[in-house]
Amino acid sequence: MLAEFETHILASIDGMVEHGSDDELFAGGYLRGHLTLSISILESGEDHSPEALHRQVSESLEKAIAAGELSPRDQALVLAMWEKLYSQAKAA
Repeated sequence: MLAEFETHILASIDGMVEHGSDDELFAGGYLRGHLTLSISILESGEDHSPEALHRQVSESLEKAIAAGELSPRDQALVLAMWEKLYSQAKAA
């Protein structure tokens, strides 16, 4: 289930390449790294649910924000993009 969820989100990010704005491309690229890292962490555990992925990516993003990796504007872009991608994958 986790692999299908990841595939759907990555396909959505890839789909932005042709038509996405600069902000969408930035947020999608930034999220790709956090998503990939989160998937690798979850694969070594027992919970492979979409909810576990949401928690893991959200925690990863919060750590990055706390470390000062993103400006307030970029934080809003990335967090909104994550919620949008997660909701779309959950609905699929």
